[in-house]
Amino acid sequence: MAEPVSHPAAWVGEELLQREDWLRELEPSDLEELRGALAATRDRPMESIEAADFPLPGLGPKLAQIQRDLEQGSGAAMLRGFPVREFTEEEAQRIFWGLSRHVGTPVSQSAAGEKLFAVRDAGYAENDPRMRGPNSKKKLSFHTDRCDVIGFLCWRQAKAGGENEVVSSMSVHNEILRRRPDLLRVLSEPYVYKRHTVDGGNERAFCRQPIFAFHEGHFACAFLRVLIDRADADPDLPDLRPEQREAMDFLEEVAGDPALHVRFRQDPGDILFLNNWVTLHRRTGFEDHEDPAEKRCLFRLWLSVPNSRPLDPQFAENYGATEAGAIRGGMKAADS
Repeated sequence: MAEPVSHPAAWVGEELLQREDWLRELEPSDLEELRGALAATRDRPMESIEAADFPLPGLGPKLAQIQRDLEQGSGAAMLRGFPVREFTEEEAQRIFWGLSRHVGTPVSQSAAGEKLFAVRDAGYAENDPRMRGPNSKKKLSFHTDRCDVIGFLCWRQAKAGGENEVVSSMSVHNEILRRRPDLLRVLSEPYVYKRHTVDGGNERAFCRQPIFAFHEGHFACAFLRVLIDRADADPDLPDLRPEQREAMDFLEEVAGDPALHVRFRQDPGDILFLNNWVTLHRRTGFEDHEDPAEKRCLFRLWLSVPNSRPLDPQFAENYGATEAGAIRGGMKAADS
C-alpha cells in the first residue's frame, strides 16, 4: 500500500510563498560580482564558461544553498533583483549562464545542441514541425521538462497574462492517493512517449517511463502529456488504455485545483529555478506587445545538478544516466 510522501517539497498552494527558501534578493555586492565575472569572461565562448571561470565569492555560496534547497527543500526558488535594463541581451544571457553554472550543468534542449533557449512567441503555425509550447502564446498544461532543474530568467514580460503556475507533484501524489489510489497505481506504470519533432537524435522515435516513481526511497514525477497523446495517436505505437487516460485527466484536475497550486508572475530580472522531479509547472496564455522589441521573452536553461536524486531505471531511456549526481537529461545531438 502506498504511503503519503512526507518531505519539505510537499507544500500546498501559497504555502510556497511563505517559505524561507523561496525568495532571495540580489544584494548590491552580488551585482558587483556579476559585473566583474561578466567582464572577466567577455572574450570566452559562453558555453565554455564553467563555475570556476565565473567567480562569485559572495553570491556563489548563496547559489550553492539554492542548489541544496531545490533538492532537500521546497524544490522551487526565486532570485530577484537582476537589473536587466543595465545589460544587452547577450550580456544578460552570459550572466544567466555563468550564475546558473553554480547550480548545475546545462544540457541540450534540442537535437541541434541548443543549451540556452529563448522562450518567446515565434508565430509558428500549429502544424509547423518547429512548433513548441514555449514558442507560442497559448496556455500550457502542467508538465515537467527533461532535466533535474529548469531555470528561467525573465528578460521582458507580456502586455498581459503569461503568469507562472507551480504545484508540488508530491502533494498531487498525496491527493491522488487520498481520493483515487486505484489511479495512482496506474500512474506508476510506464507510459509511451513519442519523441518531440525537435528531438531527432535518438535511435527510436519513442520511449517509456512512469509518471510517478520511487527508487531507493526517493520520489520522482515526470509528465509531459502532449508527447503521451502523440504516441497514442500514432498507429505504430500502443494505444492508451481508458484507465490511463482517466488517470492523467485526474492528475491534471488535481494539479489545476487553485488551492493546490500557486500562481505568480515573473518580473523582468526575476530568475526562477524549479526541481522537475518534485514540481509541475505551466504558463497561462498571454497577450503580447505589438512592438517586436517589447515582446515577451524569457531565457531558459535545463540543468543537471550534482546533488540530484537516484532515479528508477525506467527513466534511462529518456534521461540517460539514472544514478544520483550523474549528468543526465536533455536531448541527444542528432549526430551523436
